[in-house]
Amino acid sequence: MKELALVASIMISANLVAQSEVDPIPELDTPPYLEECLDSLVNQWYISKTTDNLHIDSISTHASVGKLPDSVYIERIANISSPMPFTYNSIVKNHIELYTTRRREQVRNMMGLSEYYFPMFEKELDARQMPMELKYLPIIESALNPIAYSRAGASGLWQFMYYTGKQYGLKINSYVDERRDPYKSTVAAVEFLDDLYAIYDDWFLVIAAYNCGPGNVNKAIRRSGGKRDFWQIYYHLPRETRGYVPAFIAATYTFKYAKEHNLYAKANNLPVVTDTISINQALHFKQVAEMLNVKVDYLRTLNPQYRKDLVPSGNTYDLRLAMNHASNFAALEDSIYAYKRDSYFVNGKTTIKPEYTQYSPDTPKNKATVYYTVRSGDAIGLIADWYDVRTSDLRYWNNVRRNTIRVGQKLKVYVPKNKTEYYGRINSMTYANKQKLSSNSVSSNANRKPKVNGPIDANYEYYTVRSGDNLWSIAKKYTGISNKDIMKLNDLSETSKLWIGQQLKIKRKS
Repeated sequence: MKELALVASIMISANLVAQSEVDPIPELDTPPYLEECLDSLVNQWYISKTTDNLHIDSISTHASVGKLPDSVYIERIANISSPMPFTYNSIVKNHIELYTTRRREQVRNMMGLSEYYFPMFEKELDARQMPMELKYLPIIESALNPIAYSRAGASGLWQFMYYTGKQYGLKINSYVDERRDPYKSTVAAVEFLDDLYAIYDDWFLVIAAYNCGPGNVNKAIRRSGGKRDFWQIYYHLPRETRGYVPAFIAATYTFKYAKEHNLYAKANNLPVVTDTISINQALHFKQVAEMLNVKVDYLRTLNPQYRKDLVPSGNTYDLRLAMNHASNFAALEDSIYAYKRDSYFVNGKTTIKPEYTQYSPDTPKNKATVYYTVRSGDAIGLIADWYDVRTSDLRYWNNVRRNTIRVGQKLKVYVPKNKTEYYGRINSMTYANKQKLSSNSVSSNANRKPKVNGPIDANYEYYTVRSGDNLWSIAKKYTGISNKDIMKLNDLSETSKLWIGQQLKIKRKS
């Protein structure tokens, strides 16, 4: 990897030209990927098990201070003591408002988790004398979720891709994925960032390269005429990376000035002090859980690198426990290995079906469970509309990742007890009848008061709502447009109802 870094550095140096004035930065909306990343918190068993009383829609007891003048943001960012040249502009401002206003509960959860993870990050950054602010990268990468898994296949707190993880010494096999090991992935990530700095000598270019890869940053530098400033190569970077550095600046600002925005950490159940036990033979989490009188979920939380609740044999692995449990393990080690061993292993191989790290929530209060069988043409957003529930909740209840469902799959849905019969009929309805139930579908109720469109903005392309439309089906008519994009442009919520003739903004005219 060091040789690759050197080659890349030479390639860049050969293409350098004199720098010019920084190009003006456009007014941009917050990239949808960041909001989706924060929304995904509700879909992770890990978050629900490590924070108290998580409810994404709840309002913090400490209200938002609202929007502040640019002068306040400028002064605060200027006062952040760091070797990084933090910048303020409209893009950074959008991300700051996302964190401090629209996604306060998620930020409070991450602040709680940071009390466990940040000391781990800070120790490794300090050892290499690197900027401490780099500890905020996992906020953007994974929302501090060690089992986060992206659509591109990146995994863990630091979102390592498979081959990059292997290059930096992380074990990845059927039983272990050290990209999800908080400590080992941190060591690897810090080393990777250090290697990138040796190439670019600029921390914002390092952060950009960490997100989209050195190849894309190198192309952006060449296409910009050799400029080596993030804002000067901004237009030549992939779209997601354009929002990545501003999101990092905003995350740094938010954590530095959390109290000024009435943001306080949500309590977490992670232990204050932990220790590791070296495991040199096969061990099942249930053996440890039953002997130490702890929950399997607790072991999964502290040891997310084990994919199947099993520490495999053939190598020495670490098992992380709270300090008192680590002491108890040491005292009972032989008994723990021997406990029900014949039930779990034969000749060192597991004999039981592994339990994957998924969380199955309890039935919410005052709710009943109904089931829906997925049919060809169904989508998770449509099904959520039919049952008047949020898409994120439906994914959470059924451990659905990346909106992937299959024909024949049975989905559980929690509905009001007094409407069980009503929602229970949906499973047997035709597609056309189900569409009429959609919470976002157009209402043809003649008694509804006629609604009038507001003034048309000539800068936007519009769509006129027809009978049977919903946000999801409208978005599918346009390339690169999601239902969330339409909601944001038109100030709609997930429970907003459309009406025939309504004119919706779709996108800016090119």
